[in-house]
Amino acid sequence: MNFLIFLSNAVIPLLIFYIVALGLSRRQNIYDDFIKGAAEGFKTVLNIMPTLIGLMVAVGVLRASGFLDFLAKLLGSLTSYVHFPAELVPVTIVKLFSSSAATGLLIDLFKEFGPDSPLGTTASILMSCTETIFYTMSVYFMAAHVRKSRYTLAGALFTTLVGTAASVILAGLM
Repeated sequence: MNFLIFLSNAVIPLLIFYIVALGLSRRQNIYDDFIKGAAEGFKTVLNIMPTLIGLMVAVGVLRASGFLDFLAKLLGSLTSYVHFPAELVPVTIVKLFSSSAATGLLIDLFKEFGPDSPLGTTASILMSCTETIFYTMSVYFMAAHVRKSRYTLAGALFTTLVGTAASVILAGLM
């Protein structure tokens, strides 16, 4: 166990040292390369900022308006047939758009039911078995100038469904 802790603490500094040593061995100006990369990264952040703000506002409106609670009650009667708790419906839907907003809902579930409850365990597994599909697609496809996503959305929704099912099975609710 101590070796894993050491390894996890050493990986990033070793990677940085390796990159610097490689740059020096190739006689490159490492600082200028770093500055150019940082400038490009900043431009990317500025390009994706409107999308990020739009997603955050949309999730905030849905949460504040009570629509997520309404949707949970509406879909809860259907999801109970597959042993999926209605309380997790808002987390699942919001996770498609924003991981941080879904984490806020997760914390609310922890406060109400406890992190070690079956619902808390399922929600924790759900958060790690699913992806922020719409956020990821909008940000990365926009940054890479992808115009046609082909089967990305269908595949991502399918894997989210599988991850959601896996969270229920792994938590022992099914």
